[in-house]
Amino acid sequence: LKMSWFWFYLPLHLLMVACLCHSIKAPTTSSQQSFKTDLFNFYHSLILADGKETTIHLLKDIPKRYYFVLEESRALAPFTITVTPCDVPIEWSILVHKASASFLGKAALGEHDIQEVSKSQKAPSMVSTIFNYKGNSVETYMGMSSHSALYMLEFLSTERDTHITVYLTTDTTSGHLYPELPMDPRIDVIGIGHTTVTLTWKHSPSVLHHRENIQYCLLVNEKHNYKSLCAAETAIRSSGMKLPPTLALSLSPYLLEPQQVMILSNSELSIINKASSGEVRQICMGTKNTYTVPNLSHSTQYYFDVFVVNLLTNASAAYTGTFARTLEEPEPKVTELKDGKVIQIVLDGKKQKFYSLQYQARHKKIQFTFQLCHGQVRVHITKNGKTVALENISGLKYFSLKGKLLDTYLVQLRSTEESNSSVKVQVSSHFHKPLFPLLPESLKIKSFSKLRTCNSVTIAWLGTQQESKYCVYKKRIEEDQVWMELQSADRCSGPESRHKSEKVLCKYFYDINLQRAVTTETIQGLDAGTLYVFDVYLFGPSGIPVRYHSKVVKTRKKC
Repeated sequence: LKMSWFWFYLPLHLLMVACLCHSIKAPTTSSQQSFKTDLFNFYHSLILADGKETTIHLLKDIPKRYYFVLEESRALAPFTITVTPCDVPIEWSILVHKASASFLGKAALGEHDIQEVSKSQKAPSMVSTIFNYKGNSVETYMGMSSHSALYMLEFLSTERDTHITVYLTTDTTSGHLYPELPMDPRIDVIGIGHTTVTLTWKHSPSVLHHRENIQYCLLVNEKHNYKSLCAAETAIRSSGMKLPPTLALSLSPYLLEPQQVMILSNSELSIINKASSGEVRQICMGTKNTYTVPNLSHSTQYYFDVFVVNLLTNASAAYTGTFARTLEEPEPKVTELKDGKVIQIVLDGKKQKFYSLQYQARHKKIQFTFQLCHGQVRVHITKNGKTVALENISGLKYFSLKGKLLDTYLVQLRSTEESNSSVKVQVSSHFHKPLFPLLPESLKIKSFSKLRTCNSVTIAWLGTQQESKYCVYKKRIEEDQVWMELQSADRCSGPESRHKSEKVLCKYFYDINLQRAVTTETIQGLDAGTLYVFDVYLFGPSGIPVRYHSKVVKTRKKC
């Protein structure tokens, strides 16, 4: 018997009529009543497409049923059903209704014959459950049918509304919709660093046969492993990120949302999704089966999932996920500070690493001095493990501390900007021999707009009660150079780094009354309508200069 779709619908209608007639004309047993109920449910279900992946949306606690029929076109008819939960665990089962060939043949003859068969019970029918599953793993059922049969799939979600994908095929000769997994689908961790993890996995057989249509995609996150790409995408969306449904497959930059970052490097495409719940990375690396994940945080546990993706069908299969914890941050190298010695340190802004200095006190009172040369620096000082100072510094900063002999001080420095920063550091117990000169209340240079002419400008700056040497320098700059000139200025460098032609004058100055400790200077011989940057250097007894904040002034164009 070969059952076509047309003949399938006809017996099904007649079969229902036969059951209804039988229920009226003769007593029914419990098994017969169950059969009629199941048959009614079959009829009111939806037809499941053969050879196509179907997305099914499930409402909480409401079962959903689909059915399909297998024709007896050959001795054995194989079929496979793959169900992929995309979120929470679900329950699903396969039920089969089998009827004898003689019964279906007579059913096609007419209603009278059907009633006769029903009365005599010569054509028993059976409804049985052949498979059921509960969980959130991708599950595949492979079956074989020796005669025509009607199958029903029932799906139920008891946790919340969700969606799943279902793939039915009766054609096992035309290849696989889903890429194949190797016999050992585990991901091996072959290397762990402070910020990297190296992974490897066995090749999918699909890669060996259809290399141009297959690629591997890696998912990295800090929460847990995902059993399917569908489940991963659902979780990413629920965390507040908008993930295009074909992101891992097409990876088109036009699909990216504002909270996504795409990185293309060495034929590898990385998508980084950022949300309050953490960071999720998707990396597709073609057919390479070894990959080192970079830029991870130290001492952090990460979960890794590899999916082999068929680019033609958009279907994927998941390897068995793994996890690894990156190594703890290595103890920073500690540099010993010597009493009275000045060192200059350059801090890497991109890596944001601490630079550590250690000093063992030889006196009860000591003083740390920091001179910021460039950028912004955060200073953290501890004494015997307890914090005694924590501050962002700008310009020149002193920390005078009291303690005991042999107290251990640890100084940690870090750039607070993405660009590099630089700072000079000194620790000393000799307060009477200051390294840096006595500073005024402000290191700003003031210019007087009303006193500007076409060839001169007048500037002023504050002095101190200590007689000191001040040197003034000027430099001509263009309009588009102002920002770069001010940003790149090294506040620790002295006049020795300047060209001789830039020197204007040097003078000594002080005043016992701080309110009158102000000096002015008019710089002549300038060009009209021109920008100049002016610098003042203050020298103390040690000869180490302190640079005032640069001042940009433009001469008048017309006078």
